[in-house]
Amino acid sequence: MKLVKSGHMGLLVLLLVIAWGLTPGLCLATTQNDNRPARSITMAAEYPGVEIPPDENVSMDLIFHNRGKSDENVDVWVSKKPEGWKTRIKTYRYTVTGVHVASGDDKTLTFEAEPGKDTPPGTYKFRVEAKTPDGKFKMAQNITVTIGTKEKAEKKDRGVKLTTSYPEIRGPSDATFEFSVEVVSKLDKDDVFNLFAQGPKGWEINFKPAYESKYISSLRLKADQSQTIAVEVKPAMMAPAGQYPINIRVSSGGAKGEAKLAVILTGTYGLEVGTANGLLSLDARRGKPANISFYVKNSGSAVNHDIKFMSFKPENWKVEFKPEKIDAIEPGGLKQIEMTITPYEDALVGDYSVTIKIDGEKASKTLEFRTTVKASAAWGWIGIGIIVAVIIGLFGVFRWLGRR
Repeated sequence: MKLVKSGHMGLLVLLLVIAWGLTPGLCLATTQNDNRPARSITMAAEYPGVEIPPDENVSMDLIFHNRGKSDENVDVWVSKKPEGWKTRIKTYRYTVTGVHVASGDDKTLTFEAEPGKDTPPGTYKFRVEAKTPDGKFKMAQNITVTIGTKEKAEKKDRGVKLTTSYPEIRGPSDATFEFSVEVVSKLDKDDVFNLFAQGPKGWEINFKPAYESKYISSLRLKADQSQTIAVEVKPAMMAPAGQYPINIRVSSGGAKGEAKLAVILTGTYGLEVGTANGLLSLDARRGKPANISFYVKNSGSAVNHDIKFMSFKPENWKVEFKPEKIDAIEPGGLKQIEMTITPYEDALVGDYSVTIKIDGEKASKTLEFRTTVKASAAWGWIGIGIIVAVIIGLFGVFRWLGRR
């Protein structure tokens, strides 16, 4: 009994020690959370001062930090720019005038500045301002851009460049697209470049060495070296037709380069055909039309145009469609077709095959109907009449023989 009590006492002491050790950390975390201000939002430029060679654009990140307890919406704009320059603030896809920053989160926008065609070397000043809609927080960031001379630019370290011969690729939604991009280092030293990509939600984007299947996330280049990489893009399943931007970025501690790519999806092409009850058979009589209907459904993600119908039938048979063709079916759309089959007047009684080919844009399907030709109803009545006549004749013969 004493051993049991002693064991319980030891366990209690151990739990107290653990609780004592955890209590300061828990109190500290609680204190830190409680110490956050109700609202706190700041903005900073990635590089407030940059020097570029002639005929090059400026691109840098604007970083918003929300260290408050409340989510914030922030309006942002370029309030000052030199004459002749074009500026904009954007995401990977859109030009924006505001950004939503969740509590405890960071958001990044891109500031871009493009000098005019004849902008001379010199120093140029920009100012980006931001504020919350209620005016409680106002932020400003000055950015200085210096354009060097051509002679100086030739000697100066110019960072990294991305070039591609085919920035746009077109294809169906279920295809895998691959861009070839040359990464050119203008640094005067060896460096490791990290690879980043931004694309539509649900898309898969990976980097690969040229002519290899493995995926990479960084690239080592020697001074003034270039290397070709592949950018593999897989669209989201059933992505609708349209143009989608793919932005890639290569960066190291001393350089950053970007390239804008685009995938143009033509959609997928597919057809689904059948009958409402699933039956692919009908009865017909010689020389008489028999009707049956079937449906055509667009099971792809692109509009299917100019859908036509062809029939493969026994000789001297007729097959007609109403309508004779379908101009277009939207994705997921369905059309009903009325088909009339007329067997040859001298066709023998029995089963025949009539095959229908539905031929659309980059997609086709076939349906095979079993058509049973039956004898005319008139022959049925003639047969009945013959049987009745035979019965009557036999009855008469039996009566005549009975009298004798």
